[in-house]
Amino acid sequence: MASQAAIARLRDLGRRRRRVITVVGSLGTAVLLTFLLAGRRDEFAAALSSAAAWVLAVTVLLQIGALLARSEAWHLTIREAGGTVDRRVLYRASSMGVLGGLVNAQLALAARIAALRRSSPDGSPQVPTLVAAEFPILAVEAALAALTSFTLVGPLGLPWWLPLICLAVVGAANAGLRQLALRKSRELWRGLAIVRSLGSGSRLVGFVLLAVFAQILRNWLLLHAVGVDASLFDAIAVLIAVVSLAQLPVGPSVGAAAAVLILGHEGVAAAAAAGVLLTGADRLRAGGRWRAEPAME
Repeated sequence: MASQAAIARLRDLGRRRRRVITVVGSLGTAVLLTFLLAGRRDEFAAALSSAAAWVLAVTVLLQIGALLARSEAWHLTIREAGGTVDRRVLYRASSMGVLGGLVNAQLALAARIAALRRSSPDGSPQVPTLVAAEFPILAVEAALAALTSFTLVGPLGLPWWLPLICLAVVGAANAGLRQLALRKSRELWRGLAIVRSLGSGSRLVGFVLLAVFAQILRNWLLLHAVGVDASLFDAIAVLIAVVSLAQLPVGPSVGAAAAVLILGHEGVAAAAAAGVLLTGADRLRAGGRWRAEPAME
């Protein structure tokens, strides 16, 4: 009993420190962006207001499409793991992950799983299986990021050979994931069952590709809408930066921070405005999912 109490205290301490780190990181990022935009308020406001209404509407639709595609990929992994969750319930849980993702990626995963377990305790697998069910999706996303990591070389001044190392690391990790998928004795490995299915695995890759391409097109549209002369490679780099920074306690400023990091040389104010619009589209995406959900039964 004493050991259990000690473990519980350590967990509570970890949660409290995570909250403090998240708050400090979010405030620090916001302060840094404010400093970079000092003296550029009018330029920032002009860039923010220059986005046409139709562009904003299209980007919101692309965001909704990306969420639906990724949620369907999650549905596939859970179904292969033995889950019988209703699609409506799963999509609702997925929208909770979007809200959690505005803080950081870890909270997004925790929010999705908690919402799913609470809404469908009988139809959803155990928590370890649900955690593992996220890995095949992440593996596909990581492979796409590694294949396109060359887009970061120019903006960040990285060595040309770094993308090759990324490809090797991701390839080794995916090979290890496939080996783990062959194990069926534990709840954790059950979440990797889709890796053993060629048909479902192919559909998973297709849905992830749809989600990623929708987000790339969204980025490209918003960057041009605020006056940034960005290529599709720039839009890909911004997406990789957003996903990478989301692992840190950056908070809701992650979109603006990523855009400034990649395209600040094109104009800090315009890049920050595009990032703010990205975050705004993420917020609207959760609401849009509620409207789209009834058609997905």
